[in-house]
Amino acid sequence: MKQGLALRVSQHLALTPQLQQSIRLLQLSTLELSQEIQQMLDDNPFLDVQAEDIAEEFGIATSDARAAVDDEEGGYEAPAPAASAPPETSSTSTSEAEPAADYGDDGTPNWEGDGTTETVPDDGEWGGDAPAARRTQGDDGEVDATDLARGHESLQSWLHRQALSLRLSGEDQGALRYLIESLNDDGYLEEPLAAIAATLEPEDLEQQEELVHRFTMALHLLQSLDPPGVGARSLAECLTLQLKALHEDDPDDDACAAAIKICQHPIDLLAKRDVKRLALLCGEAEAQVKLAIAMITRLEPKPGRRFVDVERNIIIPDVLVTQVGRGTRANFRVQLNPDVMPRLRVHDVYAGALKAHRGEGHQALQQRLQEARWFIKNIQQRFDTILRVSTAIVERQRNFFIHGELAMRPLVLREIADELGLHESTISRVTTAKYMSTPFGTFELKYFFGSALGTETGGNASSTAVRALIKQFVAAESNKKPLSDSQISEMLKEQGIECARRTVAKYREALRISAANLRKEL
Repeated sequence: MKQGLALRVSQHLALTPQLQQSIRLLQLSTLELSQEIQQMLDDNPFLDVQAEDIAEEFGIATSDARAAVDDEEGGYEAPAPAASAPPETSSTSTSEAEPAADYGDDGTPNWEGDGTTETVPDDGEWGGDAPAARRTQGDDGEVDATDLARGHESLQSWLHRQALSLRLSGEDQGALRYLIESLNDDGYLEEPLAAIAATLEPEDLEQQEELVHRFTMALHLLQSLDPPGVGARSLAECLTLQLKALHEDDPDDDACAAAIKICQHPIDLLAKRDVKRLALLCGEAEAQVKLAIAMITRLEPKPGRRFVDVERNIIIPDVLVTQVGRGTRANFRVQLNPDVMPRLRVHDVYAGALKAHRGEGHQALQQRLQEARWFIKNIQQRFDTILRVSTAIVERQRNFFIHGELAMRPLVLREIADELGLHESTISRVTTAKYMSTPFGTFELKYFFGSALGTETGGNASSTAVRALIKQFVAAESNKKPLSDSQISEMLKEQGIECARRTVAKYREALRISAANLRKEL
């Protein structure tokens, strides 16, 4: 085979570190972005939080400048800000564009406007007037909501405090404490007493039996503590413990006595509400069994639910939509939430020192300075993209902001991507874990996207609107004769929407609505 030389021209896409960081910041949620900013503040000495409105020389205006030094002067020369025209405005189709910034003699914008998103953020906006993203306890004594969410007592701590009032020996106190620590988050004891005793590695069988006996006595004490039902090893035992506590308060309650008998039989019969078979097994009248089932449904199947240390999901909207005007002529103003916009700038003291002095490690520090500028630039691009996508969503879903979810229209990612000239993957990253505050509540941006269902008129109906209709049908149904999935499907057809029974079942489960036999009241 003969060898030869040939020239070939090709194109390929290269993901630069700056582009990779931009993509990663775009898909972060508000909380994750705050953590990323804090991490960057700890790692990069040139990045600083803007405490006051100080005009900084090494800002975003120079973020794209080449990190180089002047060979003649021996230092980095920041380019002077050039006079430029006002930035292009971007507004929804239902609102008029208003100037949001004035310009000084040097051409830099003075952001003193109302903060609406009708103006695309300019490089000079970041590091200036945007409020801090994180707020802790202020001067007026207000406490962060996250700290309040964490400030509650655990189930184990609550039980330990009750155990202190019991007069027990050291061995019994230790056995009770060991069982309390073995409870799961729901307040159940999952492992058998013999298995718990085996974890203590007894020396012989006699010591094993003694440990099981002590744990058995400690279990009775544990099940007598508050909340009722704690320490149960099954759902039936948990319900029985709660019913016995109620029966002690009211011994003449026949429904409570019947409920205790029901819990002694297979729990599947109770789940199916098989009244006739339960009445036969318990030897009670059907009317009494119905009252007993109604009493059981009011019990707490998870006694430790209110003690679980669950981190509250505090949703901070990234975008705020406010209504201007009323009726069909109402306009909607879309703006970024100032509480989530970070106030970042390049540390002018360190940047000035790097400019004045050139020595060992200068090139590495210059690279860190450029990374700080890139980071600020990418954060600005992140919020700018969120703003553009949110504005396009408000334009497409205008009827939702006037009439509610019943007026939601079908929308897919491709429509927004084609309108803004972006890729579908970019729209997907923007709409994930980003929230919009609307007159009807706070929703994730993905909520406004939904598939289309055909109608008799040849048009399309949004799946979100169909789910809202199903929710309305179920709310208006009779409790004694709840609607089946087939009946709901027929009712949707009467509305002109073609929706199969299986699709109705899927939407009903997504709405966390039980089946018809479980919604029926006795």
